[in-house]
Amino acid sequence: MISGSNTHDKVKEVIRLALTKISGSEEDLSVTDIHIQPSQETGCIKIYDDEDNLLASDTIEEWKEYEEDDFNAGVAKVLKEEIEVLKKDGLIDSLKILKPYYFVLIDENKETIADIYLVDDDTLILNDELLKGLDKELDDFLEQLLKE
Repeated sequence: MISGSNTHDKVKEVIRLALTKISGSEEDLSVTDIHIQPSQETGCIKIYDDEDNLLASDTIEEWKEYEEDDFNAGVAKVLKEEIEVLKKDGLIDSLKILKPYYFVLIDENKETIADIYLVDDDTLILNDELLKGLDKELDDFLEQLLKE
């Protein structure tokens, strides 16, 4: 199961370890994204910087047993939840990385699967909760305009 408490703990710790390896120097702001590569086959999670330097890795045994088609969506959900925890703990905001930057989910070929989390001081990230009912509101607004 992707979202067990052991999975969450391991994901949070591997992200925390990777973030501690990113340069703390104000002059070195070269990291623009943090790439996260999960493997359902091996259960391994690897985190890279923009230069493909491995920052941290771990094995999450539960992932090997997970057979569902939406593995990447489940992993992305866990990653986002744990990144939000690290943000609340202040770790994300204390990084010396030029903003905006993304946490990016990548496949075994290092191709982007999804942008998981955007870190930016001035950008509001719209999530499903904020967008609920937006289609209906826009349709109603457009219908009202067309009647006039």
